[in-house]
Amino acid sequence: MDLKHYKAIVEGLLFVSGSDGLTIKQMATIIEIDQDTVRHILEELTYDYERTDRGFQLLESEKHFFLTSKSEHAEYFKKLMTSAHTSKLSQAGLETLAIVAYNQPVTRAEVEDIRGVKSDRPIQTLLSRGLIEEAGRKDTIGRPMMFKTSLDFLTYFGLRSIEELPPLTEQLIDDQITEEADLFFNQLTKEEH
Repeated sequence: MDLKHYKAIVEGLLFVSGSDGLTIKQMATIIEIDQDTVRHILEELTYDYERTDRGFQLLESEKHFFLTSKSEHAEYFKKLMTSAHTSKLSQAGLETLAIVAYNQPVTRAEVEDIRGVKSDRPIQTLLSRGLIEEAGRKDTIGRPMMFKTSLDFLTYFGLRSIEELPPLTEQLIDDQITEEADLFFNQLTKEEH
């Protein structure tokens, strides 16, 4: 493989590693090249990011390398974060929020058991938007974190308390059956008298 190919791989690895970053040794091991070549590639990437109009920069902290956004673009990132909070929730987010609202306090595993799929990302999204919050740890093995809806959730949905949540569909059906049975029973007792 040529150096350009390795350079692309290093860049991809740094992107995927996110805030964990990678050491030169880790990159060399993963790509199966020597550490001096990785150092050379990192120097080239640093030069590329500094000399061109790129949105990234390469930072080193405690022997870990990171791809980060450039500070001169911070105002645009703030706009993105602000608009992200006003955008609609995904279907997964809505499902997770409903499960937390009606079953709180609830653990991530309990949410996943109800949804039938992993729910790490929707829970993180709801936490970052302030719609749910941590509610302590469940007193079971592993002491998993529990979640509940936040004051922002109530405000967002115009509720004074969680008790104002509308009943679930199953509850509505049960209530309708009970109501119809009561009407039927009342009608029968009127006819008997």
